[in-house]
Amino acid sequence: MVKPNSVVRFAPSSTGLLHVGNVRAALFNWLFAKRHGGTFILRFDDTDRQRSRPEYEAAIERDLAWLGLDWARKERQADRLQHYDAARDRLIATGRLYPCYETPEELEFKRKRLLSQGRPPVYDRTALKLGDADRARLEGEGRRPHWRFKLATEEVRWDDLVRGPQHIDEASQSDPVLVRADASYLYSFTSVVDDIAFGITHVIRGEDHVTNSAAQIQIFRALEAEVPAFAHLPLLVNAQGGGLSKRTGSLSIADLRARDIEALAICALLARLGTADPVEPVTSLDALAATVDFSRVGRAAARFSEDELAHLNARTIHALPYAAVRERLPATIGEQLWLAVRGNLTTLADALAWAEVVDGSLVPVLEDPIFLEEAAARLPSEPWGETTWKEWTAAVSAATQRKGRALFHPLRLALTARETGPEMAKLLPLIGRAKAAARLSGMRA
Repeated sequence: MVKPNSVVRFAPSSTGLLHVGNVRAALFNWLFAKRHGGTFILRFDDTDRQRSRPEYEAAIERDLAWLGLDWARKERQADRLQHYDAARDRLIATGRLYPCYETPEELEFKRKRLLSQGRPPVYDRTALKLGDADRARLEGEGRRPHWRFKLATEEVRWDDLVRGPQHIDEASQSDPVLVRADASYLYSFTSVVDDIAFGITHVIRGEDHVTNSAAQIQIFRALEAEVPAFAHLPLLVNAQGGGLSKRTGSLSIADLRARDIEALAICALLARLGTADPVEPVTSLDALAATVDFSRVGRAAARFSEDELAHLNARTIHALPYAAVRERLPATIGEQLWLAVRGNLTTLADALAWAEVVDGSLVPVLEDPIFLEEAAARLPSEPWGETTWKEWTAAVSAATQRKGRALFHPLRLALTARETGPEMAKLLPLIGRAKAAARLSGMRA
């Protein structure tokens, strides 16, 4: 269900570079907000004090801006600690958050013992049996508590926008830790507090958070807040079926940008992978937003293929009007040259090579000098247009009796020094008569 004035958020941790997997969640949030006239919030989940870095935060903002995913509001969890403190105290007062004193080693021992007995490693709530004297004694020994949320032993249900009806029996789950022993907060808690504060209506994220959702729904209710709708997207894997990691730079947006991949190609591929819709190039994010539909997203993990991205990148460039690329091209590449060569490009940078063919100096490849001399003698007078190539080659063919490859290939080699390329009917007028005559005669021009 789409609620009026929908509010969504993308909540990356500033602990590494964005890769295509987590950008997919950002993209679906942005497209959803765009389609429904909602608000897209960028929120940095930066409560991990040891691994969060300002340079990663800056890189995430840079990547999102390059992709065209602008935000209406930016927040940092590190600036909101007092709000988490207040929510923590509220849960403690209502008996839903309780202190635990086990060390990591003790918890690991309990976990292994339960597994060896063939039982699920669910926390046994020993801490609830402690009295004031027990807690005082443990704290006197130097122990500091971590705090667990007391789950209601019920089956939590929700209708996921991607996965359909979901249910998790919380009696089979451990009470989640919300506050560490050093008093820092975990994601499951701070995320809920912020979603309440910012009025988030739809939580759109990866399916690795499905199990978290049941506990978070209980936290929403414990804080007497409305539960948002959930949409859990299937995870992306690489071409080999492996996972993606932002900490290793695996398929990072920064790397793809450095390789001259188009932002629109990345977005178009991520929006369509794993859906019932074909992967097609688009000319704007608005075009993607108009078709975003969670009911068309499949359940299976989708493979991200760099070969498929490269192919889509080329198709995207082939459809781009000059106005969309003008500011990214050198002044030597005007609209006529762009329209002539774009159909042969795989990246935007490839256009520079064709600008050199037209305006630069190259060493022609002379496959048949005698034939080329005859062809040069029949070059028509300027002005030239897109009919010049046809008229000229017809005259050369009549004089030499050459046709097909024997006619066209030597001319292309001499004029461009390349075996293949854009239509010569479009290139020849841009090369001009003087350069064409010089190249046909073997001169560098």
